[in-house]
Amino acid sequence: MFKIVLLMLCCTDLLDYHSTVDEETNEDLTQSCSEKSRGLPQASHSTEQSVFSSECVRVDTSNQLDTAEDCKQSDTPCDDQVRVVTGKHTCDVCNKTFTRSSHLKRHMLTHTGERPFTCKDCKKTFTQSCSLKFHMRIHTGKRLFSCKVCNKMFTRSSDLKRHMRIHTGEQPFTCEVCGRTFTCLSNLKSHMRIHTGKRLFSCKVCNKKFTRSSDLKRHMHIHTGEQPFTCEVCGRTFTCSSNLKSHMRIHTGERLFSCKVCYKMFTCSTHLKRHMRIHTGERPFTCEDCGRTFSCSFNLKCHMRIHTGERPFTCGDCGRTFSCSFNLKSHMRIHTGERPFTCEVCKTKFKHSSSLKDHMLIHTGERPFTCEDCN
Repeated sequence: MFKIVLLMLCCTDLLDYHSTVDEETNEDLTQSCSEKSRGLPQASHSTEQSVFSSECVRVDTSNQLDTAEDCKQSDTPCDDQVRVVTGKHTCDVCNKTFTRSSHLKRHMLTHTGERPFTCKDCKKTFTQSCSLKFHMRIHTGKRLFSCKVCNKMFTRSSDLKRHMRIHTGEQPFTCEVCGRTFTCLSNLKSHMRIHTGKRLFSCKVCNKKFTRSSDLKRHMHIHTGEQPFTCEVCGRTFTCSSNLKSHMRIHTGERLFSCKVCYKMFTCSTHLKRHMRIHTGERPFTCEDCGRTFSCSFNLKCHMRIHTGERPFTCGDCGRTFSCSFNLKSHMRIHTGERPFTCEVCKTKFKHSSSLKDHMLIHTGERPFTCEDCN
């Protein structure tokens, strides 16, 4: 019994000892934190603070911004003094601003004309490396972007995006003068020169001016005689791809353009436009010498040779000359004996379409010519 009582007294003394040590340790830690915290700026009474004694760190949980007075006593700028500066890189030529120096550097190439990136295959130069990268796909034949409608392939995503407007019918760019709409911005810019009269591209041979570089390039084929586009069926050559595309419809029999008045079909829009003048009676081309008017420029051009006496087309068999190629073509049938025009009623063949037209009056009984004297 005595041993048990003695053991209980020892445990009690041990607990009292640990309690005393803990209190002294806490007092020492509190005093240490207090001394270290004297160097920190004290917050106002209205500011709530949370202090972690284990690390002796003061944490300000308030959302209040530092005042300008606090900033004067500190090297750190206030929140209201910190600004995200944009457009700080300025072009000295046109004063255009950029957020990055690399953008300004690339922009300066437009003023200097410098084109530092060169294609190793064709030596064409570019202002940007990405433009050269896209260009290289012409040589490699690499086309990464495919149209999901017609499966046509493109080298750039922007080309595919513009192509898709053919299927959707979208024309987001509108001329503010005449209201005409376009599928891409470059076409609108070229169109605007019609209203402004600005012709930036000049032929160095004849000084004729054009609104688009593509028109000048096509015009230059007149001086060089170059006809780079060839029909694979008949071998006929053309100065531009659009003419070859229209010509191919002769072989395929495709006629996409229809007259809304008589429903006659045509292979190209220019032929339909010229045909519509039959219905409207429009004759926009006038001879300055005699005042005679024509429905198409080609007829006026042939007519002008009557006044100038020019007869540039010569028959190789008899040496006879003609003012237009159509008359020479008709004349050549005398030598070849060709009769391409056939009457569908009696199957008689004729050398000229005009002869067939006169012959058809026999079958129809039509008498279109009236004597003014005897009626």
